[in-house]
Amino acid sequence: MRARLLPLLIVLMAGVLLALGFPLAVSLASAQQQKVVVDRIDDTARFASLAQFVTTRSEGSDEAETDERRQTLQKELARYYDVYGIKAGVFYRDLNVLPMGRAPTAFRVPLSGQLREAFEEALYSRGSHDPPQVWPWQSGGRIVVASPVIRDGDVVAVVVTDSPTATMRAKTVRGWAVIALGEAAAMLLAVGAALRLTGWVLRPVRVLDATTHDIATGRLKSRVAAAGGPPELRRLARSFNEMADNVEDVLEQQRAFVADASHQLRNPLAALMLRIEVLSYELPEGNEEIASVQAEGKRLARVLDDLLDLALAEHAAADLQLTDIGELAAERVEAWRLTARDKGVRLVADCPAVTGWADPVALSSALDAVVDNALKFTPRGEEVSVAVTANGDSTAVVVADGGPGLREDELSRIGDRFWRSGRHQNIKGSGLGLSISRALLTAGGGSLTYASHAPHGLEVTVRVPRERPVSDLTGR
Repeated sequence: MRARLLPLLIVLMAGVLLALGFPLAVSLASAQQQKVVVDRIDDTARFASLAQFVTTRSEGSDEAETDERRQTLQKELARYYDVYGIKAGVFYRDLNVLPMGRAPTAFRVPLSGQLREAFEEALYSRGSHDPPQVWPWQSGGRIVVASPVIRDGDVVAVVVTDSPTATMRAKTVRGWAVIALGEAAAMLLAVGAALRLTGWVLRPVRVLDATTHDIATGRLKSRVAAAGGPPELRRLARSFNEMADNVEDVLEQQRAFVADASHQLRNPLAALMLRIEVLSYELPEGNEEIASVQAEGKRLARVLDDLLDLALAEHAAADLQLTDIGELAAERVEAWRLTARDKGVRLVADCPAVTGWADPVALSSALDAVVDNALKFTPRGEEVSVAVTANGDSTAVVVADGGPGLREDELSRIGDRFWRSGRHQNIKGSGLGLSISRALLTAGGGSLTYASHAPHGLEVTVRVPRERPVSDLTGR
């Protein structure tokens, strides 16, 4: 959940920072240019005031007059170019430049572009105030500002400045770098805050998920420990613990009822079987009804015994030990070898020395139930194999038989209490043996799975962990 929540928060925070950063960067660039434009407007206004009385053309001559005012303007324009590197010129309305002697600043106004637009605007007595924005990546961008020279209410000339923008663009880039560093620092802070926030919010969820998994796998004593977090999640943890307590109480009552009922029914059943036995002496020998009643009574006694074993298996805590699974499986195979020989079934084993964590008594009981089930359904002349293997973090005991097997829809039901395939109803059993085995294994962190065995038969896999379960280490 954290892997899904954290990117969402980071994307949202990045979007907010970008939404703030882009306008700030644009505003910074605009402010830098506006500062330059204001300076150029002041400069052109000053040059326009100096040129106000020196813009009269002389008759028949292109040479600049040498009066004092024209010399002053010439010196100011030359010094302006030398100091700032900015071209400046005074132009008549017909686009001809005002002669300035040897001034290096004169330039022609092109017929199009920013210079012409600024010139045309100044002819209407409007000074430049908002030239197009020059961005840092526009290496050839320039700022053109024009100011009208007005005498007696008429525009007689125009002062134009053409400014390079390298310095302005460099300042903008430096300002953007500061903004980028600030955004990066803010993003790092936001990511750190998001990590802390998601950890704080999701820690109770992780604890709740782990506890739910423990309960689902049979460790009913597990409870959600106090893990901080929002008040709603803390309240949820308390409610979950109360629910788990109630469920455990209900299951405990159910187990106690099954155990007590199966135990209490054994005595009346034993008395009933005894009376049937006495009654059979008064009837002809070989009476089929009496034999059928006795068989059903014995079957009921086995069911009661299995119910008691199941109740005890679900209630008992596993005593986990590091066990040689191969040696234990080989021992159980030898115990069943005589039964297999009597049934005419070959019982083969491949049990290398492999260790695992298991309750030896519970595992032995589970293996007995699985091997008994395999021998029960395997016809004479077929084979039952028992193989022990180590696979990653678990040790497996695979019991494969040569019986008729089960269909796909039946494989999903095997192990359910009292369930038996309709094709096997005539074979002795109560349908509780594999349920008891599963309960015994689950208590110790093991599992029981089923699959079809080629070419026919059933394959039952008993798995136990190779590492000590965490729940056993923590005592939960």
